[in-house]
Amino acid sequence: MANPISFTPKSVDPNVELQRRLAEAPNQHAEALLAAYDVLDEAHRQGVLDALHGAIGAKDTIIGLVAQYAAEPVSVNALRHLLALGKILGSIDPEPVSKFAAGLASTMEAHRAETEPPTLWQLFKRMRRPEARRGMSFLISMLTALGRAVK
Repeated sequence: MANPISFTPKSVDPNVELQRRLAEAPNQHAEALLAAYDVLDEAHRQGVLDALHGAIGAKDTIIGLVAQYAAEPVSVNALRHLLALGKILGSIDPEPVSKFAAGLASTMEAHRAETEPPTLWQLFKRMRRPEARRGMSFLISMLTALGRAVK
C-alpha cells in the first residue's frame, strides 16, 4: 500500500513580496520615475504644489463657499445655460465646423495681406459670391431664430 506524502506549505509573508517589487521598481520604471520627478519639480517651482497644499488645507472653507454660491439662483441659471450650450454644441455636426475653422485660417491670412481696406464695390462683388450669400443666409436664419426666442 502507498504511503501518504507529508506536505506543509511555506508561510508566505505579503510584505516580503511588496518589498521585492518596490526594490525592483526603480530599475523597471526608471524613465517614468524620472518624468514624474520632472513634473513634480516643475510643479514645485511654479507654486502649484503650494496652491494644492493650501486648497487641501482649506477644503472645508472652499466646499462651504461652493455650496453657498451653488444655492444662488444666478448659479443655477448659469449651470442651466452651460447644459443648454453643451446640448447645442453636441448637436452640431463637427464636419462643417472643422471646414469653417480651416477656411477661417486661410481667410485671415488673405485679410492680413490686404494693405488697403476694400472699396464698397469690392465688398459688393464679394457679397455676390454663392458662398457669401450662403453664409449671410445662415446668419440671417440665426438672427431670425434669436428674434423668435426673445419675442
